[in-house]
Amino acid sequence: MMTRTMTVSTIMRVVLGILFLAHGIAKLQMGLGNVDAWFSSMGISGFLAYLVAALELVGGVLLIVGLFTRYVSALFTVMLIGAIITMKFSMGLLGTDGMAGYELDIAFILVSIYLVVAERTRLSLDHIFFKKSNT
Repeated sequence: MMTRTMTVSTIMRVVLGILFLAHGIAKLQMGLGNVDAWFSSMGISGFLAYLVAALELVGGVLLIVGLFTRYVSALFTVMLIGAIITMKFSMGLLGTDGMAGYELDIAFILVSIYLVVAERTRLSLDHIFFKKSNT
């Protein structure tokens, strides 16, 4: 029987995975060349656009199935902190002029940090493959 905490952890993991997968798909639909140009226009290496898109796509899928959850969540945390520092901090918490602020990024960071430290849930590949080590 899964506890309420494990049920909530599973929901948080799957939903965060879906959200990141959706962001990765959106970057593909925009065209990675366009995302590269947008990053470059913000003073960030365009190469990072490809890394971010790959992390969002692959990491999103990995979270959905619950594989390498802690590592993926830690990478998402680092990526989001980088996004806040390099692109969103100047927009403020709630954003300005139609540009998003960093409030959603903070929420995603909190969920990601929680998933780094949370116990594995039964509804994950981590639980199946890494049963012995639960810390």
